[in-house]
Amino acid sequence: MRQSTSPLGNRLSYADRLEILDRISRGETQPQIALALGTTDRTVRRVLAAAGGTPSRRSRRRPRPPLRLSLVEREEIRAGIAAGDSFRTIARRIGRAPSTVSREVGGIAGRRAYRATKAEDRASLAARRPKPAKLACNPRLRRAVGQMLQKRFSPQQISARLKLDYPEEPEMRIAPETIYQSLYVQSRGRFRKDLNKYLRSGRAKRKPRGSHAPSPGKIKDMVLISERPAEVADRAVPGHWEGDLIVGKAGRSFIGTLVERQTRYVMLTHLGEDSRTTAVTAAIARQIQRLPEHLRLSLTWDQGTEMADHLRFKVATGVEVYFCDPHSPWQRGSNENTNGLLRQYFPKGTDLAVHGQVELDRVAAELNGRPRQTLDWRTPAEKMAELLR
Repeated sequence: MRQSTSPLGNRLSYADRLEILDRISRGETQPQIALALGTTDRTVRRVLAAAGGTPSRRSRRRPRPPLRLSLVEREEIRAGIAAGDSFRTIARRIGRAPSTVSREVGGIAGRRAYRATKAEDRASLAARRPKPAKLACNPRLRRAVGQMLQKRFSPQQISARLKLDYPEEPEMRIAPETIYQSLYVQSRGRFRKDLNKYLRSGRAKRKPRGSHAPSPGKIKDMVLISERPAEVADRAVPGHWEGDLIVGKAGRSFIGTLVERQTRYVMLTHLGEDSRTTAVTAAIARQIQRLPEHLRLSLTWDQGTEMADHLRFKVATGVEVYFCDPHSPWQRGSNENTNGLLRQYFPKGTDLAVHGQVELDRVAAELNGRPRQTLDWRTPAEKMAELLR
């Protein structure tokens, strides 16, 4: 039996030493413990010193859930380490899983530095509730997240991009849910309330969306998406685009949208209040002809009549035009997603004619600067630059 001798000659058994730790963890003072065990204050202090020092008051006041290690168990772990026992042997002695002991000590590397009362204090600190918000405690991280929110990055994009931008700085990592909580619960992240408007939805709760697709018009000589080459569907080759219009207040103003399928690169076209087929095809043709030939291979559109003049468009640009099936927006998934993002800039029910081409180019550049999960958190602008090089 392991024993400890006090300066006055009274001998403490190992069970007595554990009782001292148990009593100290219940909040008893050192004189009270010395009196109860028939020893001296100095002996009690020496036992505590061997275990790593006197636990903090916070540790002694903390409620002890049964699944958490006690100070006595931590001292058993420390004594087992000092005796050279394996984690499995120590775990069997205290009735815990070997993984619990290994995690508590910090693996093999932590054996030499492990002390019971210091580990107790660390556990007590980690168990404090409510936990301080990560963004509230890290001004540098909060500034970085705020700047990306103002660029309209989503929380998921911010989380992933921080890993790329700060690969050697773990303190600059944050989960998307933490960002959402910091925005919706002001005390959690100390963000300004107006940063909520930069979220994609602009609100804290999602609302269901009904289907109100218009009936397709009759388009002569259209080529359906079923005849589109396989290289377009699997996004293996760049230069294939998806297109559509977003519509403003009362259906009287329009913006043309183009999205490259492989890179998700966006181009926007000012149409004002003119959605006639001649105006739309001419404006889209001018926009797409800015690209080199190898990046303008095909265009997929819905069955709206604004692209009824697709044959003339093909002659002018050399771009094949394919039409989706009726009521099948998922066949232009990249474009539909982009149109949703654009509503952050051009809300429904507003006049879109007031936005000139310069402003549309600025918005497109901002969208193209957002990192995308489908691009391994690179940006469409970066991927398009690679293709242009």
